[in-house]
Amino acid sequence: MTTLTQKWKAFKEWQQRPYTVAPMSEEQHRCHTCGTEYQGNFCPRCGQSANIGRYSMKGAVLLFIDVWGLGNRGMFRTLRDLLLRPGYMIRDYLAGMQHAYFPPFKLFFLLTALSLVVEGGFNIQGENYFEISRQQISQTQLEPEKDLPPEMQQEMRAFNARIEKLTTDFTEFVFRYPNIFSLGMLLLASGLLYLFFRRSPNIPDLRYSELLVALVYSSDMFTLVTTIAEFFCMSLTIQTALMLLPIVPMKQLSGYSWWKAALFFLITAAVLFLFFLAALLFFALAT
Repeated sequence: MTTLTQKWKAFKEWQQRPYTVAPMSEEQHRCHTCGTEYQGNFCPRCGQSANIGRYSMKGAVLLFIDVWGLGNRGMFRTLRDLLLRPGYMIRDYLAGMQHAYFPPFKLFFLLTALSLVVEGGFNIQGENYFEISRQQISQTQLEPEKDLPPEMQQEMRAFNARIEKLTTDFTEFVFRYPNIFSLGMLLLASGLLYLFFRRSPNIPDLRYSELLVALVYSSDMFTLVTTIAEFFCMSLTIQTALMLLPIVPMKQLSGYSWWKAALFFLITAAVLFLFFLAALLFFALAT
């Protein structure tokens, strides 16, 4: 009987094993499109698959979703591997196995669009996360101490109003242009993360462009998991804990220990937080 330890060991071995392409068919085929006779899985003249035949329900569904570019280049394999072996999948993609997986930037925009639909109310409880965020911002405004002089209370209320307006405008921008915001965050974080990961154990000569692709795939994994959590309206504690998820693919890709990878991400997150806090205070004082 297979023990739990043996199953976990088999899963870890599967995680690290690169994707294996199915062996080429030795059967002789005649292409239904161009009439070429060939041996293999695809026609060498027009590229049509040798498995073309009468449509099944699965074939009809795949044809339907292919309208949005979702039925080609391993979309489902990519989603599965992003959930179960994200860092190892990124390693395989960077090593040249690009035809096996869905392109990272195209997946980025598709998943962002899906998350907007879910956050807008398409979830099991019909919650509109946009409205919830706006209400939380309006409730966090600090009231000045009543024992302060009236002039100081008035100045503090004006300052709080500027902070609230800037925060609301920023939140509206994030909701309206999530792709631009996410890409901007990736670019801001990539410079600092490159200093940490460019000499990693698994990839000692990591290029900046490769790190950027890895971060986009990591963002795809994060968006996929958080969208699932938001669809099922999981607790705020769980959704907050998911913020640590991008550590997983970068740890698997780099070969660093969990503590070291987590430390690098926490330092980057702290720097970005201080940057946005300083920018918020600067604009509040300048206006």
